Amino acid sequence: MASETTTTNAPAAPPRHTAGAAGTAWRGRGHRWAARWGPYAHIAPFFVLFAAFGLFPLLYTGWASLHRVELTAPTDMEWVGLRNYSRLLTDEFFWNALRNTVTIGLLSTVPQLLMALGIAHLLHCRLRGSTFFRVVALTPYATSVAAATLVFVLIFGRDFGLANWVLGLVGVHPVDWQNGTWTSQFAVSTIVIWRWTGYNALIYLAAMQAIPGELYESAALDGASRWRQLVHVTVPSLRPTILFTCVVSTIGALQLFGEPLLFNGSAGATGGSDHQFQTLGLYLYEQGWVNLHLGRASAIAWAMFLILLLAGAVVALLGAYRRRAR
Repeated sequence: MASETTTTNAPAAPPRHTAGAAGTAWRGRGHRWAARWGPYAHIAPFFVLFAAFGLFPLLYTGWASLHRVELTAPTDMEWVGLRNYSRLLTDEFFWNALRNTVTIGLLSTVPQLLMALGIAHLLHCRLRGSTFFRVVALTPYATSVAAATLVFVLIFGRDFGLANWVLGLVGVHPVDWQNGTWTSQFAVSTIVIWRWTGYNALIYLAAMQAIPGELYESAALDGASRWRQLVHVTVPSLRPTILFTCVVSTIGALQLFGEPLLFNGSAGATGGSDHQFQTLGLYLYEQGWVNLHLGRASAIAWAMFLILLLAGAVVALLGAYRRRAR
């Protein structure tokens, strides 16, 4: 009886499966947390870097553009409102830089994209050694801006340049490429064309490979030549890609900086003795890092940003109009 009493009054032992059940619950909660927040953790580094090196500089330059502030004392700000922007409207150097940017952009973008389309069409054909030619097409893009520009400086030299030597063979007098307005802009444009044509050609080539082969077969059965296939099959199918390259090239032209800066090293950020090839990027650099006017440079940067937004809005409106026209 005593033995039975002792056994009856003893506390009940905890179930053996309690610890295992708790661990399973924690693991299940961890899996649910990972499934819910894991994707955000994977993309968080991008947003952190974007906030530090993209969003913050954008907001800071917008705030600085409303102040008179010098680069030597960036914390001493004097509120001036929109005065930096109103000064741009009457600044002849700003408008000169804008005209030069548009001119160089047109001289480089239009031939560049046309040549890229032709090169991509050739590479899309059954060409022997096509992989080698694709690598060759991308090589200029991988070349340093400084190295490429210095080579073109030698090509367009006034006294001993290769370009003037070729012109001399056909009886043309030597051209002062760096000091002329159109000649200097043409020379800078050739650097841009050389560097970016192959890059855009590979973009067009990738888009061409997604075009169904049945379209080319039908065109060939109808007697269409390679040229007519390019005009009536390839180009209509590449309209979204062509639009993309036009937008990207426009952004690149508006930000053009390295090529005109190094084309005439003695001129520095002025873009020639008469500012004949000074772009908006060079003018921004001159105001902010040569003249040390950080507020004016910030206003120029935001003006460039607003120009890009305006260009993007025009492209979007044209696209919407074309879709409604269909």
